Amino acid sequence: MLDPKTIEIIKSTVPVLEVHGVAITTRFYQRLFSSHPELLNIFNHANQQKGRQQTALANAVYAAAQHIDRLGDILPVVKQIAHKHRSLGVKPEHYPIVGENLLAAIKDVLGDAATDEIIGAWAEAYGVIADAFIGVEAEMYDRSERQEGGWAGLREFRVDRKERESDVITSFYLVPSDGGALASFEAGQYISITMSIPGEKYEHIRQYSLSDAPGKPYYRISVKREEGCGDDPDGKVSNYLHEQVKEGDTLRLSAPAGDFVLDRGDARPVVLISGGVGLTPTLSMLNALAEGSSRPVVFIHSARNGRVHAMKRHVEEIARSNPRVSVHWSYTRPTEQDVQDKAFDHQGYIDAEWLKKVIPSESAAYYFCGPVAFMKAIRKALSERGVPAEDIHYEFFGPAGSLDADD
Repeated sequence: MLDPKTIEIIKSTVPVLEVHGVAITTRFYQRLFSSHPELLNIFNHANQQKGRQQTALANAVYAAAQHIDRLGDILPVVKQIAHKHRSLGVKPEHYPIVGENLLAAIKDVLGDAATDEIIGAWAEAYGVIADAFIGVEAEMYDRSERQEGGWAGLREFRVDRKERESDVITSFYLVPSDGGALASFEAGQYISITMSIPGEKYEHIRQYSLSDAPGKPYYRISVKREEGCGDDPDGKVSNYLHEQVKEGDTLRLSAPAGDFVLDRGDARPVVLISGGVGLTPTLSMLNALAEGSSRPVVFIHSARNGRVHAMKRHVEEIARSNPRVSVHWSYTRPTEQDVQDKAFDHQGYIDAEWLKKVIPSESAAYYFCGPVAFMKAIRKALSERGVPAEDIHYEFFGPAGSLDADD
């Protein structure tokens, strides 16, 4: 527990963190990778280069300072981050390194304003927060390893099948190379793949949602080929998977993780909304609901057009065989062929007015995923319809961000 004086000092730094948070975390990562370049093996280089990781950490530090006197309020966020840490292989020995460089970054950015008293208070607070993460993650590591078919660290999987789903998305069916049991997972969770790409100094890690229901003899990921090129790390892994990885090749996976999962105790209808490759976790949820639930499901997907719309036929087959499942397509830039085939139900971006037409009742659990701009629009539309915040669930691909309209 923190003493009242420490809490008071931390609280006093909240306005400073609001202004200088990203500068501090940017400096933190500069220091961290300069002194410990080996940690580049467990960080997403694209998120670093584009500033997403710096912003996410700044938001987390700011939230911790705001709630330093009631850290239990941010436990859901701690658990969400801990899932990602467990998936990436973050260990207790990393936390002192992070703490040392974070405190040094605060001093570097704030200069004389970062007094010994402030640095001392933050050192104490960081210790408490780090212990919370270490404890939560220790439970996750233990649970992951001890479950049937579970494992610690990385496990080799063979690409049993590779299947093109659209112009930009390809599915990979993965089975354990050791022939052992396959750990179960919750629909909506993800795995991490650690890639050693020829010519790259450091390994690359990417997290991909599992796109099929639990209980299969394989894991399936459905990967969008990103358009990054040259020194842009954003597309390095997805392009390597699409172009170089073949059936029979081996990939190294962490065990499934993530808290974007269906609430099993909720018997109300489910509304699944996705944009682009954001359909991967919602498709896993749809498959699971179709196989083992009596809940009504509304499945809504937005794509540019039919050429990039993955797994359309599969979803429509589910709807045809399950009268409690309804499906609705929204295309933002349909092709002439799409128009001729009447391949979509709505043209343009999803809005509150159209959602009102296709969702029979506001009383439902809502799950959505996709690009950040898409998710901002969906949350705004749901809020305009009066959907309570506790019924709205979403997941970011990559570091957590904000869905506030002005961010």
